[in-house]
Amino acid sequence: MIRTQKVRLYPNRHMVKALDRLCDYRRYCWNEGLATWNDMYDLHTFDSNSPRPSAYSVRNELVANKADWQYELSARTLQLAIADLGNAWQNFFDKSQPDWGKPAFKSKKAARQGFKTDRAKIAAGKLRLDKPRGTKDWYDIRISRHVDLSGVLKVVSVYRENGKYWASLPFEVELDVKPQTGDNSAVDVNVGHLNYTAGVVNTLPKRLRKLYQRIKFYQKQLTHKRIVNGNKATKSGRYVAMRSKLQRDYRRATNIQHDIMQKFTMDLVNNYDKIVIEDLSVKAMQMSHVASKGLQRSMFGYFRQALSYKCKWYGKKLILAESQYPSTQRCSKCGHIKSGNDKITLQGNTTHRTKHNEYVCYSCGAVFNRDENAVANLLDLI
Repeated sequence: MIRTQKVRLYPNRHMVKALDRLCDYRRYCWNEGLATWNDMYDLHTFDSNSPRPSAYSVRNELVANKADWQYELSARTLQLAIADLGNAWQNFFDKSQPDWGKPAFKSKKAARQGFKTDRAKIAAGKLRLDKPRGTKDWYDIRISRHVDLSGVLKVVSVYRENGKYWASLPFEVELDVKPQTGDNSAVDVNVGHLNYTAGVVNTLPKRLRKLYQRIKFYQKQLTHKRIVNGNKATKSGRYVAMRSKLQRDYRRATNIQHDIMQKFTMDLVNNYDKIVIEDLSVKAMQMSHVASKGLQRSMFGYFRQALSYKCKWYGKKLILAESQYPSTQRCSKCGHIKSGNDKITLQGNTTHRTKHNEYVCYSCGAVFNRDENAVANLLDLI
């Protein structure tokens, strides 16, 4: 199985230029491939005899029309970019994906730029990228320490963010299956917290809320500068410095969120054999504009993604409840399901004047905490 290590890269000045050039080339290949894909699709809609676009046909079209300067760069950058484009179109038809959406053109102004290669090696504790044809000066890149580099290295992703360089190193390793505990659990996802059988996990701690307040301040300042000074504002030193602070805080917020989710999912697979979660369409929920920002910050999609691969790694069973399963409306004691005006909403129930976190069964009279009742209903699916 594949285990990924994220490391910090420390390239010299020569390799900084080489990495920047490969990042630009990856963006160029993606945009050219997407434009070719769209043209082939439009032609197919008008003429059914024309071939449908695919990663194979788009790649062959770009390779056949290569310019001379492209031969000075790694050929794998182009091929892997088109392969990712094909996967992006396949994921477009699966709305359960964490970052679901139609493939879009890449901008050179994006905060994150990167490329991929499947010919990298680990040599003497350093990262060695594949050397392009005709290149004389090429150096190994020093990486951050205290990283487990054991296993067979697969496709490496290198990216630049806020002036720093990072790499995702996927290694094929053999992991031991976790021992069976005989216990089961269910997780009810909510904005700001996750409820499960052993308690509650806070996904928006105080330090994270402070970071988001600072991010909001930086965004307002940058917007004000653009309104007052127009396009000239983006070239000023103060604007660039504040944008760097904004990107830094975004990175810190992401690190905190990932740390919470990684620790929680690891605790679940260590202590439980079967885990039940809801099969939510996160993208559709965000498009409703009701608590969409809180949904995005709670990282429902990342939680499911991390829990899925860890259950697969360690031999645990993940059960997905159907998206229409009434875990919130069902009474865990008698099984009564609320309907019509009796349903609980985000504001509670205005007809019966119940709170948003309170569940009152109108059949048996039981009173529960709303989230604890949902966890109990999910456990009934095991």
